[in-house]
Amino acid sequence: MFDLLHTGHVALLEAARAEGDALVVGVNSDASARRLGKGPDRPIVAEAERARLLAALAAVDCVVLFDEDTPLALIQLLRPAVLVKGADYAHDAIVGAKEVEGWGGRVVRVPLVTDKSTTKLLERLRGG
Repeated sequence: MFDLLHTGHVALLEAARAEGDALVVGVNSDASARRLGKGPDRPIVAEAERARLLAALAAVDCVVLFDEDTPLALIQLLRPAVLVKGADYAHDAIVGAKEVEGWGGRVVRVPLVTDKSTTKLLERLRGG
């Protein structure tokens, strides 16, 4: 989930775009993001603003909001040839990996930019 867009996210999106012909980004709705349990103040940026910011990036072709707890239904509907996730997720923990590989697609784990996350940014802002 992209709560606050930062350079780590942009690098991930650029790497994802390089893996295929188009980049469709699934974005958690506000309700879905709250259910992730990252804290009472999350998401910081409302879903429409997050989607608009992502859609404005050159690497992004389309943004789709989803309200479910995971993007599995969206993945099954879109049937991507490539599913990209940050390398902080183990292959077995990537939602939709089994399905994408089942129809002949690939799962790519992209290394993250170190020390770039919404959680770390919030800690710095709060003086932690």
